[in-house]
Amino acid sequence: MKQIPYWLDTAPAFPDRSGKDLPDEADVVVIGGGLTGLSTAYHAARKGARVVLVEKDKVGSGASGRNGSMCTQGITISPADARKRYGQERARELYDAFREAVDVVEELTHTENIDCDFNRSGRLGAVCKPGHFEGLRAKQRDLAENFGHETVVLSKSELRAELGTDYYHGALLDPLSAGLHVGKFVGGLADAAERAGAEIHERNAATGLTRLSGGGFLVETMNGTIRAKQVMAATDAYTDKSMPWFRKRLINVGSFIIVTEPLGEARAKELIPNGRLLVAHKNVGHYVRLTPDNRLAFGGRARFAPSNPASDIKSGDILKREMTEIFPQLATVRIDYVWGGMVGFSWDRIPHAGEVDGLYYSMGYCGHGVQMATYMGRTVAEMMDGKPEANPLRGFGFPKVPVPFYNGTPWFLPFGGAYYKAKDRLL
Repeated sequence: MKQIPYWLDTAPAFPDRSGKDLPDEADVVVIGGGLTGLSTAYHAARKGARVVLVEKDKVGSGASGRNGSMCTQGITISPADARKRYGQERARELYDAFREAVDVVEELTHTENIDCDFNRSGRLGAVCKPGHFEGLRAKQRDLAENFGHETVVLSKSELRAELGTDYYHGALLDPLSAGLHVGKFVGGLADAAERAGAEIHERNAATGLTRLSGGGFLVETMNGTIRAKQVMAATDAYTDKSMPWFRKRLINVGSFIIVTEPLGEARAKELIPNGRLLVAHKNVGHYVRLTPDNRLAFGGRARFAPSNPASDIKSGDILKREMTEIFPQLATVRIDYVWGGMVGFSWDRIPHAGEVDGLYYSMGYCGHGVQMATYMGRTVAEMMDGKPEANPLRGFGFPKVPVPFYNGTPWFLPFGGAYYKAKDRLL
């Protein structure tokens, strides 16, 4: 069993982008080589900026290569909650941005010829208790009437045509959500950024930032110092102590995934006949999909603990028990991959992007990072080009005052996890 992300292990090998000399200056320095950073670098370079991206490990080594490889429509809170918080007009604008984000990913795969198995296979948001089924009908009406988004409610009996299990009690089908091979997408986007003129420097962590009196920043890295007119922080859940302002405003939650041995096409279709993406509507839910080579990927929170080799193994055991509870026919299937990673959450469960003290940022994707990181990279490039109105997340900035008694280490997660698991059992 490999303790590395399936998506990175099965993508074409990435070139080694380490050991290069830093230039003395750049128009834009991007800190972080995940999808946010690569998209920012790509779009800023296409605008003619001299862009340097620094990454402490390799591109895609953080959340961008460790996720469920889903590219789904829909916001991180319920449509009803969004309207209640922000009003109809602002909620619709936010929802449209999340929907457009999937289009941006698809457009990039075409314009840059990124072969990453992008497919609008559709997403099933499934409920695990009979009493939750009527909530799907209410959500369907809300999405259609207030957000212009058509979905399909499937009863338990109708869902049997979509899933080889009787575990769920219905689902809401969003037909336009997509799956992709995120390892191939990360690699293709890095190549595209370089073709556009961006420089990528791997294994070269940013260690400090100094704002200059005459404008711009001095960016200190492990391998030298570079002066930049503009800097983009694209580190999300992997933000380290060099940027404490953001660390105190993000909650980093572990997420874990197992991937089975190849099942073969016939067996795979018995589980998910139409290749849908599956997400359980629970406080501590799970996400499931078939891989392009007919394995089953099964992910979830599993344990409210950081990701490390020992923790990942324990989480993998939990996930296999959950997987076989849903799909008993997989009880004897071999698990070939298990890994974990960190997901960046904001306190209000809405991504945040903007500018603080001259530093641009986009973080806190709350599990919607594949599409939103790519989309917000394009958006930040527009903001840097003098177009702040391009930001659909304007006004949702991180609080100026951090949460008391919080320094970036989420010590409270085991308690919160126990509470939400209890809610799932009781409600």
